[in-house]
Amino acid sequence: MNILKILDQLSDDKFFTQGILTSNKKQSYNFGTQKQTSTISRGSFASGSAMASKSSMLEPNDALTDALQLALILEYLEDEYYAMGLGASSLIPSDDRVVFQQISQHEAAHVNFLRNTLTSLGQTPGAKPTFDFTVGGNFDPFGDYNQFLILAQAFEDTGVRAYKGQAGNVTSNSTVLQAALQIHSVEARHASQVRRMRANKGWIELGNGGNMPPATDPVYDGEGNTMQAGFDTGSAFGDAAGSAAYDEILTGSQATAIASLFIV
Repeated sequence: MNILKILDQLSDDKFFTQGILTSNKKQSYNFGTQKQTSTISRGSFASGSAMASKSSMLEPNDALTDALQLALILEYLEDEYYAMGLGASSLIPSDDRVVFQQISQHEAAHVNFLRNTLTSLGQTPGAKPTFDFTVGGNFDPFGDYNQFLILAQAFEDTGVRAYKGQAGNVTSNSTVLQAALQIHSVEARHASQVRRMRANKGWIELGNGGNMPPATDPVYDGEGNTMQAGFDTGSAFGDAAGSAAYDEILTGSQATAIASLFIV
């Protein structure tokens, strides 16, 4: 990702005034629904791959539309998860319920935005997959509030890193870039809130998710990095502080592998 290019665009007034996205080009995109066979107990957040796309258009470019389709899958997942959690009788304590009601509204808004944006680009938004948040019976997030919070944290932390990982793919359209940055910051607030609800720090240090089961390790893979653009933040501030000062990205394939675990 060319951070200088992004900063340059953020300083340009046209970034905030660009008109409606338009294109008569179309691309079909399918997020696969192959059932995953690995289990939570075997660290299966790392397993699975379920994304396929056709590469036939020039504008909007493949990287842009693929990034939006991936974001849509992640937002579908979060939207469905919180809706089911709020619909589960007596799962969420009353003091916490207002938090998840607000988060749920945010995720629904993100889904609507991404679907509308893809349509305005001449694309067909991917259909919402069928989700299995129990991962074949290995989890019980709607019967055990602690497990509900664990998955909520994993999903939010995944979303934050995934949006960051796709930033370089949406720089071709400043309107989309602006919205993606706006969504990214909201997802980061969700992640921090849920982490604190689990008595964790609001940030990640040294690739440690904070009181998370080993199965979620892929969500935090690489977060222990202390080298940033050739600067060793660990030497300057200590490894924990140095790694926490910079969140790392998740690639599209990494984010897809995590999400596809919950798709049947």
